[in-house]
Amino acid sequence: MGKQLAAVVGTGQTRHTSKRKDVSMAGLCREAVDEALADSGLDWPDIDAVVLGKAPDLFEGVMMPELYLADALGATGKPLLRVHTAGSVGGSTGNVAASLVQSGAHKRVLAVAFEKQSESNAMWALSILPPFSMPVGAGAGGYFAPHVRSYIRRSGAPDHIGAVVAAKDRRNGSRNPYAHLQQPDITVDSVLASQMLWDPIRYDETCPSSDGACAVVIGDESTAAGRPAAWIHATAMRTEPTTFAGRDQVDPQAGRDAAARLWREAGITDPLSDVDVAEIYVPFSWFEPMWLENLGFTAEGGGWKLTDAGETGPDGRLPVNPSGGVLSSNPIGASGLLRFAEAAMQVSGKAGDHQVDGARTALGHAYGGGSQYFSMWVVGSNRPEER
Repeated sequence: MGKQLAAVVGTGQTRHTSKRKDVSMAGLCREAVDEALADSGLDWPDIDAVVLGKAPDLFEGVMMPELYLADALGATGKPLLRVHTAGSVGGSTGNVAASLVQSGAHKRVLAVAFEKQSESNAMWALSILPPFSMPVGAGAGGYFAPHVRSYIRRSGAPDHIGAVVAAKDRRNGSRNPYAHLQQPDITVDSVLASQMLWDPIRYDETCPSSDGACAVVIGDESTAAGRPAAWIHATAMRTEPTTFAGRDQVDPQAGRDAAARLWREAGITDPLSDVDVAEIYVPFSWFEPMWLENLGFTAEGGGWKLTDAGETGPDGRLPVNPSGGVLSSNPIGASGLLRFAEAAMQVSGKAGDHQVDGARTALGHAYGGGSQYFSMWVVGSNRPEER
């Protein structure tokens, strides 16, 4: 039996905010799951397996939360898998769930990812001294700022590019009722005037710390029949070590390899022309032009030019993060699955006020760790054989 067709038939997410004190982790997940099930028209007995995605356990200080979340996620008596690939985990969770359907192992799989950062501190969790590992020492921003400086030096990008991305994504987020940050009046000038945190990353060029969850229901061909669906055309995951001689952290090999595999499997030869909308994992604004190049949308040094020309805006050639992206909502464990879910919403015509007109093919992308884990998928409004 060859690879089976699979499609996203339901999506759900919480309203993301800095502190959800009104619900437990289980309650947070159930909000997203209940919405995804309602969107799919399915119920708990229809789900064959559950895949849970979660970023490092120290982000909440609860080890292996999947052990006590099984009941809340409807996994009692069903297969339950835990996925963990640092910040890319949400995307990896979507890909693992898709593979269970594509393999024919299950007909309907629920994928859930979450973060409740308010119950711990991600900056602290990223700054401890783990055994046999190099400490970050300054949280994610301190770790990634040198990579941004390297990109600016190599590409010749002007200083305002990060502010252009931040203003765009935050304005996009103001059209998304689920987004944590609602800043419709943000401007490039106001971003440039914000405090410098990790040179060259400013306060308004940085993602928030959010509590939130996301869920998607992935079904086989028979499940998707007759429903608005986002057909999964291709998936890819790649990994590389955090440190090795000659490693390029501006343009990681794992990201390039994953993208090449993704486009090949999806039958895409010119991503910039063939993809209608991209949900790209951009926790710090400068990563938009970096990842545009890493994904193959532009040649090396061309990402910032596409951004500066306004082509990644909602009415541009390649709308990037019309949902507001990670710069508007960042429940870390769920952030990658949000990119995947938002891509599916676009091609299903379910994105509401941030819907991109005519979106038929969309990219969902996530990265994690020290830019070492990459997961991505391409979804479309047409079945794969109808491309």
